[in-house]
Amino acid sequence: MPRVVFTGNLQRHISCPPCMVDGRTTREALDAAFALYPGCRGYVLDEHGEMRAHMVVFVDGQAISDRHGLSDAVNENSEVFIMQALSGG
Repeated sequence: MPRVVFTGNLQRHISCPPCMVDGRTTREALDAAFALYPGCRGYVLDEHGEMRAHMVVFVDGQAISDRHGLSDAVNENSEVFIMQALSGG
């Protein structure tokens, strides 16, 4: 089962400890995590179900390429890591 981990700064705002979920895509893994921690959905996804501009998801250390459909594959040993992206100047 993929392991979903939310960065510590998100955990300060809402309870979302690491969890093991079912899923073969990033979308499926995130939806399973959001079923456990519904308050996280609004931090990570916008009203259209797409990644918010200042969020980033890594699967096994690589940033996902499909920020809209979240179709990047995950396997049973994957780690899905969600964090806020840094921006500014």
